[in-house]
Formats: sequence, structure tokens, C-alpha cells
Amino acid sequence: MATDSDEPSSFEDLPMRVGAGQFMDPAPERLRYIKQLGADDILLNMYQVDEPDYEHMPDDERVPLTGDGEWSAENLRELRERVESEGVRLNAIENVPVSFYEDIMLDGPKRDEQMEKMKRTIRNMGEAGIPIFGYHWAPAGVWRTGWTTTRGGAEVSVFDADEADIDELTHGREYTEEELWDNYEYFLDEILPVAEEAGVKLCLHPSDPPMEELGGIPQLFRNFENFKRAMNYRDTDHHGLELCLGCWSQMGEPLDEVIRYFGGRDEIFYVHFRDVSGTVPNFSEDFIDEGNYDEYELLRLLDEVGFSGMMIPDHTPHLEGDTDWEHRGRAYTVGYLRGMLKAMRAEQAADEAGVEAVAQD
Repeated sequence: MATDSDEPSSFEDLPMRVGAGQFMDPAPERLRYIKQLGADDILLNMYQVDEPDYEHMPDDERVPLTGDGEWSAENLRELRERVESEGVRLNAIENVPVSFYEDIMLDGPKRDEQMEKMKRTIRNMGEAGIPIFGYHWAPAGVWRTGWTTTRGGAEVSVFDADEADIDELTHGREYTEEELWDNYEYFLDEILPVAEEAGVKLCLHPSDPPMEELGGIPQLFRNFENFKRAMNYRDTDHHGLELCLGCWSQMGEPLDEVIRYFGGRDEIFYVHFRDVSGTVPNFSEDFIDEGNYDEYELLRLLDEVGFSGMMIPDHTPHLEGDTDWEHRGRAYTVGYLRGMLKAMRAEQAADEAGVEAVAQD
């Protein structure tokens, strides 16, 4: 059985493993902390927002890359090398600022210009040796309406549709579902051939929250059916899921069926392992062991379908004495995931030993 310490020839040869993410700048002290937690893998989330206190990113953190709507191969390579200098693997870049492709999502006047820049960025990611690009299709962004407390007074974010101005237009007018699908399929037609040529896998994040519409924008990736449509649009092994278990938990979709369907097609590229309590239109973030689903059963199912990628905590509760990155909440979740993974491997080894003993008898 493979272990994290084996010498892989590529990311494809690594086993299922626990990593970290939800930050932009790979500062050496943060990378060392991640190594101390027992993780060797990260992704960098370049979700640029105007507000410096966005709930799920460190305050005041900004994208450590420069460029006018695109990123150069040199910049990206330097970023990867910064990560690797601390003995950590950069598995993926998640997101570009919405401003890089907002007109692609909404068919605005800069659509074609932004598309050419996105193509160059994907080519440059491949040239820089970054194998995965995670993206969303949510011009209205991630919505939360406040905070509450969970176990022991830990703070968690909340979405309650009754407290959100979901009908207030975020982009000047209402858009139809058909418009958003047309724009999305144009994007896939243009970007997937480039990704295939560059050797970069694209993976799609769900709408968060997975409401039917927010701010006049249909939330396309709010359910199982729409994800099937997206994944079936083009026959390629370079398009799959950024499986955010928290968002799927918010949907109330049957997670076992979701994992079997997309895992059986080798379309789960990495996992955001988090959970919530409740479903849309009213839910709150929670500890990984306190939410809607059975986390150990989902881990076993991911293994059963052959998933061998990285799992990261994503959002976590804000614990006593925590920082704006929730380093304590992330430490809890990384440790919990590593413990589950170790327990599962021990259980499998014991089962294999029992089978061998019976065979010898």
C-alpha cells in the first residue's frame, strides 16, 4: 500500500492524503505550521474580494501574483518554488479574482478579451507545473448572513435566506438560467481544449449557498442534476469536481450517490472536507464531527471509488484564541482527517490479514 513518504513520479501517483488551503500567500511560517500538522500538500485560494474581512480568508490577505487579468508562467513558477522550498507540494490554485472572468460568466463587453487571458493563464499554469485549477461559476460570490456559536462557544458562519437581501440585484439586472448555461458552455468550449493541451485539470466548485438564485443571478451549480450536465458536456479527463462536501451537505443531496457517480467516473479531483448543520435556505457551518453527514462513512466511500487526491479542511469553526485563518480550527480538522485516514488504513490492513489467515487455514 502506498504511503505519503513514497517517492511519487507525479501527483497522480500519490495516495489519498490530507492537505491545507484557504489562504493566498504561502508565507514560510504558515507552510512550516502546515508541515507540523503532518500535511505536505496545499492549494492556494486566490478568491480576491473587496472586503478585507471576508469570513473564510485571512484578513487583509491579497493575491501574491501580479498581472492585468492574467498570470505569467514566471510568476506562477516562482510561486510553486516558494512552496516547494519548505518541503510542501502545491497541488492546485483555486480561483482567480472574479474580475478576471466576470464578463465571461455574464457575457459582458470584455468577454473575448478575458477569455484569451484565461487561456493564457491556464497555459502558464501548465508550463509552471501546477496541475489543477479549481474554479466557481458564481458571479454573485459566496453569501453568509452572520455568525452563531456551536460546541463550546466556537464561532461559525450562518446563512439564513430570510435575513439576506437575495432579491437585491448584484449586477444591474436579472439573468436567466438559459443565459448562464450559454455563457458556461461557451467557457467550456474555449477553455477545455487549452487545459487538455496544457495538462491542467479544471475542477468545478458548487454554488455557495446553493440557492436557486441570488442577487438576480441563477446559481447553476446548486444540485446533482446540474453537475451531471456540466460533467457530461464534453468527454474529457481534464474536467471534474472540486468536491466541497460542505456545499453538497447544504444542498441536502444524497452524498453517497454523488460520490459513487462522480468517483466512478474519476471526476473527483480534490475534496473540501467540511460540514454544516441544516440545509438551504438556513444552515450554519459546524465541526467536521457535528454536521449532517457521517464523515467516516464518506471517507470510506471516497476510498472505495478510488479517490487518491488531496482533502483539505476548507472552512472551520473559529476556536478560542484562534487567528483570522482559524489555525486552531484547521489543526483540529487536519488531525481529525488524518486520524480517520489512519484508522481506515488500519481497519483495511486487519481485514486483509484476516483474509490471509483464513486462506492459510
